[in-house]
Amino acid sequence: MEVASSSSSPYSMQLCYMRNSGCFRDSRSFSPPPLVPFSVYKGANSGHSLYRRSILRSSSNFSSNCSFHHSKKKSPALQHHPSRKVEFNRPYFYDNLYSQDRFYRYTAVRSELAEFGNSGAALPLPVHKALAKVRGVCFCAVTAIAAIILFQLMLVAHPFVLLLDRYQRKAQHFIAKIWSTLSIAPFVRIEVQGLENLPPPDTPAVYVSNHQSFLDIYTLLTLGRSFKFISKTSIFLYPIIGWAMYLLGTIPLKRMDSRSQLECLKRCMDLVKKGASVFFFPEGTRSKDGKLGNFKKGAFSVAAKTGVPVVPMTLIGTGKIMPAGHEGILNSGSVKVVIHKPIEGGDAETLCNEAKSTIAKVLNCQG
Repeated sequence: MEVASSSSSPYSMQLCYMRNSGCFRDSRSFSPPPLVPFSVYKGANSGHSLYRRSILRSSSNFSSNCSFHHSKKKSPALQHHPSRKVEFNRPYFYDNLYSQDRFYRYTAVRSELAEFGNSGAALPLPVHKALAKVRGVCFCAVTAIAAIILFQLMLVAHPFVLLLDRYQRKAQHFIAKIWSTLSIAPFVRIEVQGLENLPPPDTPAVYVSNHQSFLDIYTLLTLGRSFKFISKTSIFLYPIIGWAMYLLGTIPLKRMDSRSQLECLKRCMDLVKKGASVFFFPEGTRSKDGKLGNFKKGAFSVAAKTGVPVVPMTLIGTGKIMPAGHEGILNSGSVKVVIHKPIEGGDAETLCNEAKSTIAKVLNCQG
């Protein structure tokens, strides 16, 4: 403890400064204050504390019998009354005798303001994030306009599709290819590698791929192949998009319902036996961090029981352009689709392990 005295006026008072607590008290009636950590001093800016201190030091009516107390709450405006307690929201004071200690206290409190304050809430978004939001809005607008127009063509063609091509529905998939191309081409460049590995259009197969983004569906539809996706039942309730998926023959699935899962697999096997192809995302959901998750064996059981090949595909870049859970933004970039050679076999587990290692190898090479 150190004592600093002032004799510039008859109303001057001796103040005791405690380095640990950061407060002043009248030395004539001194009792050590409690040690209070810096974390209780929140809620006021430094300018307000300086204003209060200037009032205290310049006042000639301030009584030397008043004491200083710590408080977590802000005090009302200072009034020069002998019995009134003066409260401070800051544990540091500018004094020439303790300039070095003052610097550390000032830094500590300012760092708390930076952590708990809301000064950054009004800052504008970075340029790349703002552009991504604008691109996302434009993407949604283009997708909606194209869907409304092309959905009418699907409705007109649907009766003929049910009569002539009930299972593959090539006409509906051709319209879906136009829609996905119009939606994605202005914003994202797609590169396809390994087109020669695709089976003939009329050959049934089980297609599998990693799943990173909602953009995966758009990318795969641009290939123009008549495979049936598997989607959760709530998607079919979406206007236009959900209805179009129904016309395409998308297979509904309730994820947490084991009975629905069995019915889904039976329907997939029936479609494959009748010449159609099905598409699975074996991870079951989109990857949040881009890493390949565990594969479920349902798709490979269908391939093993029906004797059709498994065609693995690797999608690269969709997760960065439209991250999972952030469908309202669209970052710039390109998407790469790698089509691998078909895998054949009668054991579901062997097919699963081979397909997963094939996809993982390409993802690891891409970093």
